[in-house]
Amino acid sequence: MATKLPHVPVVIVGMGWTGGIVAAELTKAGIKVVGLERGKERSTADYYMGHDELRYAQRYEMMQDLSKDTVTIRHNLKERALPYRTHGSFLLGDGLGGAGSHWNGQSFRFLPYDFEIRSKTIERYGEKKIPEGMTIQDWGITYDELEPYFDKYEKMAGISGEQEQNPMVGKRSNPFPTGPMKTTPSMKMFMEASKKLGYHPYIYPSANLSEMYTNPDGIQRAACQYCAFCERFGCEYGAKADPVVTVIPVALKTGNLEIRTQSTVTRVLHDGKKATGVLYVNNITGEEFEQPADIVMLGGFVFTNVRLLLNSKLGKPYDPNTGTGVIGKNYAYQLSGGAGGTVGFFDDKEFSNFMGAGALGAEVDDFNGDNFDHSNLNFIHGAGIRIAQAGERPIANNTVPKGTPSWGKEFKQQSIKYANRVLKVSMQGSSMPFRHHFLDLDPTYKDQFGLPLLRMTFDFEEQDREQVKFIAQKTAEIMKEMGPTTMQTTTELKPYDVTVYQSTHNTGGVIMGSDPSTSAVNNYLQMWDAENVFVVGASAFAHNSGYNPTATVGALAYRTAEGILKYIKQGGGSLV
Repeated sequence: MATKLPHVPVVIVGMGWTGGIVAAELTKAGIKVVGLERGKERSTADYYMGHDELRYAQRYEMMQDLSKDTVTIRHNLKERALPYRTHGSFLLGDGLGGAGSHWNGQSFRFLPYDFEIRSKTIERYGEKKIPEGMTIQDWGITYDELEPYFDKYEKMAGISGEQEQNPMVGKRSNPFPTGPMKTTPSMKMFMEASKKLGYHPYIYPSANLSEMYTNPDGIQRAACQYCAFCERFGCEYGAKADPVVTVIPVALKTGNLEIRTQSTVTRVLHDGKKATGVLYVNNITGEEFEQPADIVMLGGFVFTNVRLLLNSKLGKPYDPNTGTGVIGKNYAYQLSGGAGGTVGFFDDKEFSNFMGAGALGAEVDDFNGDNFDHSNLNFIHGAGIRIAQAGERPIANNTVPKGTPSWGKEFKQQSIKYANRVLKVSMQGSSMPFRHHFLDLDPTYKDQFGLPLLRMTFDFEEQDREQVKFIAQKTAEIMKEMGPTTMQTTTELKPYDVTVYQSTHNTGGVIMGSDPSTSAVNNYLQMWDAENVFVVGASAFAHNSGYNPTATVGALAYRTAEGILKYIKQGGGSLV
């Protein structure tokens, strides 16, 4: 029997970027909030002298324990899904701050095209351009409508970037709060080569601060030290924007936020029309609690949000056979992990590849979104082409030319020779949703509490293979212009392999839109089927772009916070 706790105005499930942003905005307005986080407490002090590649990068210290909770994965409807038991294709974070603590810090805005993708594709190419089974749809909001929220997110996080407007990306109302990161020799080579080819390179927008910064909430943070321990690590300097050092302290300072860590929410409680609260388990004691609330906000990772709704029987589950239903619809991944990229080996040059930062790099977006003509191409959207200097750590850094043995004397010799003589021009490509790509509950496997695991049905499509072949040619052109001794380009996209790390950018499942029959939430991320439930995060994306999702997640979270305050002020009801 669950212990019923005192009623609160708002309960937030998951205290990462979305939970932290919404909590900060609500508590500053005087609203009492309880934040439930299934992981442990975290602070900057936990990362002091934490440059341990084995512990964090190889043994996944900050990631979810897959023996207790995971997803099951299959390629198609005919296969039996099996549990994801070893971190490979993507990394599931755990703990206060969520993925916002172990991310790299790359902070791109999605393109104007992304938010109106179906309308703009049909307008330019006709409806026949969209292949059968591809379920792209407009998001119910435009870039211009979301732009002020992007601006607010960037000022909070202190995003560093070039002050001049790049013609390939959405127009900005204000410059970045801080200047761009340093330009390394390899970045300079990439940018010069790209310009010679007529492209428009720019330095990454970065959540690794380029300079000392104080944000509008009075949070002061130090500049990046370029130590190369960003991805999979917390930042000991506080230079990387992280909910734990930005929005969560602001919320706690108001006295209106109570955070309960080690609290796993198992169900959203509801009466069929509105939520009444949540049910959660204390991971340490095993005790079960009911937390009543006027408003429930789900701010977990994509899989967490979708699974909670399905296990709570809240919203209509998606059915791939009929194409009806919305919870679990339009799951999308991303194209990266080596496919479409080009590796260059430089016998006559040496680079300081061991130095870097998670968001240190340069990007070309001439082949992203609809920035180029797709009339004679067998795919839509595209990819960002980039060079990164995140820092090559010693255990994982052993890129060698093809034909080199995978172990032994020659492998060691080549690893040492090319440790600082290899550059990679890579792609990060969009992922379009298809009718048979979706999330639902697994009929066989359950978690530590006896609840069904979430099941993912996904594989790469012809759309993806065509995109990789096209972008691979462009990465090869840029690398050739950079002058390597030898180079290798990967033009073939193989079937989705869950064992190889590719991207943690999973999206969809609780998608936004303007039609309740095809979307789960409106443009404030308020559920159509339960007006006092807001589902925030990349689960709202109706497809995945050629960018990292965090900036768009952050912008939508600020809009949701505004929506919740409006909902409270007007005494309930739909916000659109």
